[in-house]
Order: sequence, then structure tokens, then C-alpha cells
Amino acid sequence: MTGRARFDVWAPLATRLRLLADADEAREMRPTDGGWWGVGDDGPAQGADHDYAYLIDDDETPMPDPRSRRQPSGVHGRSRTVDAASFVWTDASWTGRQLAGAVIYELHLGTFTPEGTLDAAGGKLEHLVDLGITHVELMPVNAFNGIHNWGYDGVLFFAVHEPYGGPVAYARFVDRCHALGLAVIQDVVYNHLGPSGNYLGRFGPYQHTDAQTGWGAAMNLDGALSHEVRRYILDNARMFLGEYHVDGLRLDAVHALVDSSTPHILEELGIEAEAWSAHSGRPLALIAESDLNDPVMFTPREADGYGLTGQWSDDFHHAVHVALTGEVSGYYADFEPLSALAKVLTRGFFHDGTLSTFRGRLHGKQIDTARTSTWRLVVANQNHDQIGNRAIGDRLTATLDEHQLGIAAVLTLLGPYTPMLFMGEEWGASTPFQFFTSHPEPELGRATAQGRISEFARMGWNPALVPDPQDPATFQRSKLDWSEPVAPESQHARLLALYRQLTRLRRTVPEFTDPDFRELKVSFSEGALFDSETRWLELQRGPDLRILINLAAVPLAAPPALLGSVAVMLETVARPDAHHVASRSATVYRPA
Repeated sequence: MTGRARFDVWAPLATRLRLLADADEAREMRPTDGGWWGVGDDGPAQGADHDYAYLIDDDETPMPDPRSRRQPSGVHGRSRTVDAASFVWTDASWTGRQLAGAVIYELHLGTFTPEGTLDAAGGKLEHLVDLGITHVELMPVNAFNGIHNWGYDGVLFFAVHEPYGGPVAYARFVDRCHALGLAVIQDVVYNHLGPSGNYLGRFGPYQHTDAQTGWGAAMNLDGALSHEVRRYILDNARMFLGEYHVDGLRLDAVHALVDSSTPHILEELGIEAEAWSAHSGRPLALIAESDLNDPVMFTPREADGYGLTGQWSDDFHHAVHVALTGEVSGYYADFEPLSALAKVLTRGFFHDGTLSTFRGRLHGKQIDTARTSTWRLVVANQNHDQIGNRAIGDRLTATLDEHQLGIAAVLTLLGPYTPMLFMGEEWGASTPFQFFTSHPEPELGRATAQGRISEFARMGWNPALVPDPQDPATFQRSKLDWSEPVAPESQHARLLALYRQLTRLRRTVPEFTDPDFRELKVSFSEGALFDSETRWLELQRGPDLRILINLAAVPLAAPPALLGSVAVMLETVARPDAHHVASRSATVYRPA
């Protein structure tokens, strides 16, 4: 290759900028238009790996590139150039997968395998194919300080975390997924930056000075010079969707995006993803994690929405969790009646302008179910947030029996929405998923640990029971145990067989992927929260397909619709006779 490598950088706050590249003397950079600086034809040769950093003003402290693609020595070290064109892709025939009809699998790279790397995760993909997964969703991979972390403390949007394998391993993983027919969704965090290794503020006004999220200063999306900060985010999305061939982005906590601009940054992301989809010839999904319960996220731009593909729906999780566990503390309180689950299944949101007692105010807006496809809501009975943000990171496996876990699976995979599984859920993993960090700075580590422990102590937890996120054992405990699902005749093996059966039903029975809200009807008997003889729920999918769920701990005298049933397609416990349905069971049937 010929020519010079490019080291342009946006640094409108700098009065002087120098480039440190390899072992060479610092090169003076020249300002260009719009706050950008460059070295022109004086830079190092293209085609080689260059370790480089910047010196800002008269400070002799090297700063990594805000758009660094690789940080081999961590987020405080020098950046390294990456030749994106050097990777040989083999997915030229890949045409992508649409979100409609999908089954998503969320995983954390550090705990999905014992090795905790992209290459090791690639070795487990056949398991996901056999399970019936269509989309693999990776929790954030961008560079953060320390070795292990959930990934939401990232400080360099463009660099793939080096302990995961770096950018080339990431490309290999995506390429391998496509070879097996799996689409890839990347979780990205555009609302804030982590607490360690964030040097972006030395270069420019990347963050608001007066707007905060729950995790630090908000990104500057609507203040002075915000056009380049927005471009930073848009170019990062384009990198994943274009250079890395990713099929979709999960947009973290979009309710924390502070943006009064027109168009909103979410709308701009939708516009650019649509343009890249047209160019690449494959569907690209943008899925918002939103606490707003506002259908503006997935309403088309032509109808004054943001035009995203879909959004997570926590209301589904809460309603299923309460129906099965009986836990009604905190934000679960409003979901105690079984009618809450019935509403979520037929209306999408539970809080759609109703009073949220947890928030102390009216919350949410109604979905126009006559004009909205059900698959736009991505739902889960477990995910990283709902498990990891519990005091001890306990999964449903710690609370529910095998049959209740089966009911959760049926509601998620045979319900009306796009199902998402959390790694290990399919075999009832006994390992927790706890909140873990590895901040190298002692003070930050202590503050993180003490803040976590104090938070749950205020909620009545014994501080000694709350895992220290900085303790390496907390991270190790959260790794999946892959020996569990292969143990013959175990609960783990039976649950895995059930999950495979459910995904097969989704593929073979059209009613289970019908996107019309109006084709789903729900009837139920409220009963008491526990041990009632009359606590059941029946979903009608289309004209003649039913899912009968007995939530009670005693057998259910079958309602009239079930009498004389034929063609029982699925049972989690036992085939019901003509008059009774087993306790804590789910049965799919077609009435005679």
C-alpha cells in the first residue's frame, strides 16, 4: 500500500496539537476547517500498524485518539491504527435477517465462555443455531478501563475491547455468525461515557456541562459545537453497520439522551441506517432501550416518529415476573393483578398513560394496536439488567421450579412479541449474573463497591450478602457452566429440549409470528397471587389455537374452551385429560 496514514482529529478546544507516532519525534499538526487538525503529507506511511497519541497544547501527557480503533495497552495507552480493508470477509452472500419473526439471544462476552473472548464465543455458535436463534445480541464491546466489566463504562466508542480480542476478532465473530445464518445486534451506549479513561473532554465539548444522566454527564447533542459530537455517534453506528457488517444496534437507555434538536439524534440514526440498508441490500435494525413507554420510538418518520425498528418492553418482563414469583416490591407493585399481564399481552405497554406508583405520576402512552406490528416490541423474561441489577444477581432459576420456568419460556417464545433470551436461560443456568467491575484505580473501585452495597443495604439487604463488584470472584461466579445442559436426564437438559421445541413451533406454526395485535385475545381468572385454584390465563392465537397456562399450585378444572380439545402440541408437565390441567403447566392446543 502507498500513501500516508491519516491522523485527523477534531480538537476545537486545542490551541496547539502534536502527533506522537511510533518512536518518532512529535509532529506539529495544523488546524483545518471546523476545529479539525491534521498532519497532511507529513504523517507515517499507510499500511503498517502505528502506535500513536496526541499532545494537547503544552501538556506532555499523551492522549488516545477519540476515534481510536484499537487500544492494545488499555484506554490510558496509545492508540493503534487498524487497516479495516485488510480483513477478508466471506459473507458476500449474506442478505441479512429481518426483526419480524426473530429470536434474539443476548450474551456478555466475558462470561459467556470460560475464556471470555470473541473467538471462544464463536465456538459456541452452533449451540445457538440448534436452539433456533436468529439474532445474537452482544452487550457493549467498546473499550473500557480494566479487564472485565458489563461494558456500559466505555470511553472510546470506536475501539473493540482488547481482552475480548480486539477489532480483527470482532470481524471474525461477525463473519462466523453470518456463515451460520445468524444476524448480529451490537449493544451501543451513546448516552454517557465511563468514569475512567475519558479524555474526550480535552479535545472538544463531547459532554454537557449542565445535563446529567444517572451515570454521569450526558453527551452534548444540542449545545455549542454539538454537530461534531452527533457526527461522532453517527459515524460510530456507520462503522458497526458498514465496516463490521453488523445487522443491528441496540441503543442503550435512549431516555437518557438529552437532545432538543430537530431532528432528534434517534431520528438521524434511523435515517442513516435506512440509507446504509439500501446500499448494502440487507435489513438493518435499530432497537431502543427506552423507559418512556412511548411508541414514538418505532412510529414511522412519516407519522412524526423516530422511525426505529423497535424497542425493549420492560412491562412484559415485570408482568411475567410478578405472575410467576409473586414479588411485588418496588416497580413490580403495579403488576400484581393478572390483568396486568393480560393487558401487556394485548396492548403492548401496561403503563400507557396510567398511574405508576413507583414513579408517583402518570406514565407512558398508548400504542395504536391497529397500525402497529407486535414484533416491534422486544421482550424477555430475563435480561442482563433485570438479573444483574438484583442485589445478588439471581436468575429466575433461583426462585422458580422447572415447570414455572417452562411457563416463562412459553409466554416469551409463543407470545405476540419478538422474544429475547439471556445467555444460559435456555437450560435454566444456575450461575448468577452479578454486577462486576475491575476498575484499576483503588479509589474508584472502592467507591463503586461501597455505592452498590450501600444501595441494597438501604433496601434491607444484609451488606455481607451483596457481592463486591470489584472482587474477581464476582466476575468468575457469573460465567456460564457449559457442563449443565449436557447432564443427561437433568432439569437443565429438559429445559433445553423445551426451548428447542418452542422455537421450532415459532418456525412452523404461522400463528405464533402473526404480527397483528387484533389476532390475540386473552382470558383469565384472577384468583389470589399464590396457590389459588382459579389463577389461569388463556391466550388465543388466531381463530383456533390456544395456550392455556395454569399458574396455580393445584390442578385446574378445565374451562369450557378446553373440554374435548384435540391435537395437543405442547405440554410442560403432562397431557391434560378432558377435565383437568396439571398445576403450573402450559398447554398449546386446538379446540375440537
